[in-house]
Parts: sequence; C-alpha cells; structure tokens
Amino acid sequence: MSMAADEHMQVDSLYRYPVKSMLGERVDTLLVNAGGADGDRKYALIDESSGRVASAKQARLWRGLLSCGAVTERRQVRIHLPDGRTTTSDDDDVDDLLSQFVGRSVHLIDSRPAGASIQRADPDQVLDLGVDAQVDAPILELALATPGTSFTDLAPVHAITTATLEHVGVEAARYRPNLVIATPPGYPPYTENEWTDHILNVGETRLRAMGPTPRCVIPTLEHGRLPRAAHALRTPADENRVDAFGLGLLPCAGAYLQVLSEGTMQIGDRVSLG
Repeated sequence: MSMAADEHMQVDSLYRYPVKSMLGERVDTLLVNAGGADGDRKYALIDESSGRVASAKQARLWRGLLSCGAVTERRQVRIHLPDGRTTTSDDDDVDDLLSQFVGRSVHLIDSRPAGASIQRADPDQVLDLGVDAQVDAPILELALATPGTSFTDLAPVHAITTATLEHVGVEAARYRPNLVIATPPGYPPYTENEWTDHILNVGETRLRAMGPTPRCVIPTLEHGRLPRAAHALRTPADENRVDAFGLGLLPCAGAYLQVLSEGTMQIGDRVSLG
C-alpha cells in the first residue's frame, strides 16, 4: 500500500447500533472514546432462560432482531418492530413487547454485566445446513477488549474499506461497521489485514488497528429489506482466511480498532495511516 493511496483515504460513512443485533443508524458525526462509539451497542437483550445476551450470531434463535431498527432519541432509544409498532428503552412495557416479538422471555439492559456472553453458531455449518439447523455454538464472552459497559463483540470500533465492500459485493450494513473508509481506485481489498498495530488518524481521533475482523453468519442474513447473501461470508472464507486474535485461521473483512485519543469523526474527514 503506497503512501499516495493513503493520502486519498477519507471517511465515507459512520454508523452506530444502539441495540445489539438490531439495525442501526447512519450518522454524520460520531464521537468515539476508549469505550467505543457514543451510543453504540449501548443496549442488549438478555435471554432470561439462559442468561446470555441475544445475538444474531445464533441465527436460529435471534435472526429476527435484524428486522428491528433502533435509533437514538435524546437520552433514550426508539425501537421499531417490522409490523410498525414502536417502543422506547424506557417504556414500562418494552420487555413484554420484545418478548412477544422474539417468542422468548427477554429483558432489555443498558450495562454489560461481568462475564456477559453470547452463542456464536459455527458460520460454516449454518451456511451448509441452514439457519434453523442445530449446529455447534460455542460460548463467546463479549467485549474483552472494550472498557466500559457496551455490548461490542470484542473491540471498541470496527472499520472497513470501500475497497473490501466493493470487492465482496455487499452493503456496509451487512458487516455492521462504525467507520467505512473510502479508498481510491485500485486500492486492494482486505488491506485492513496489514493495518495491525498501525495508527489511524481520523478527524480528531487516533486509533490503533488491533487486527482483522473475524466474520460470522450475520452478514449473510436478512437485514431489514436486504435479502440473504451467502457470499458475504463465502467470499472472505474463500479468499481471506487469516489468523485473527490467536483464534486460528478465520474468514475476515475489516479491522478492529482501539481508541487512543477520543474525539469526533465526520463524513469527509481525511484518514491517514501511520
């Protein structure tokens, strides 16, 4: 990757996802600090029968969450169900409504408890056997590299380049990034692999690339009006299996970032790599 290419990188789009595994919101500016993006993965549903966090990584149980939208309204979050009903994070009946929707008893919380975990269904098995199949689903503890109380999978911020998205042929929403970086023509896909331990300067912020982002089954699922897209996982699985965080060779796309200097990112901000 040449420095000339680096000089032409900029912020393409910014996202946050107020409720884990629900559709998020595109924003013009995004404040980030050590705990991640402001308002991102602030809420999650707890499955009362298991005590685990509801995540569409276990598609058999929770893929319906990706048909719900969540947007920030002042100090609360408004949740839109696909049938047109809405509720807010501070409504008295929010748990009852969401439990009815998912068909399980759930509770909306806004602070990650110690040891919070999800089930991560084996993505290759889900692709081969279908979303309703009983597959291996190891337990994954959340947010091991994220200080604070949000419900990130691992790290505070997730970024991906337009080069990678265009190569795979998917919408950014499928990979649920916070930061999409516009790259110049000819910029190679999956270059995020090479960013590890480099510093990204984005607007007022400084971030350290921690490693490539492992992909699960979520990008392949329906996202609101977006249909299923098996290639969102199959293409990285065929082309970009790399060692990620000591977990072995996994299909990856994008990079996880640690926030070194908090501040605000804006669409159009220059992105430089050092």
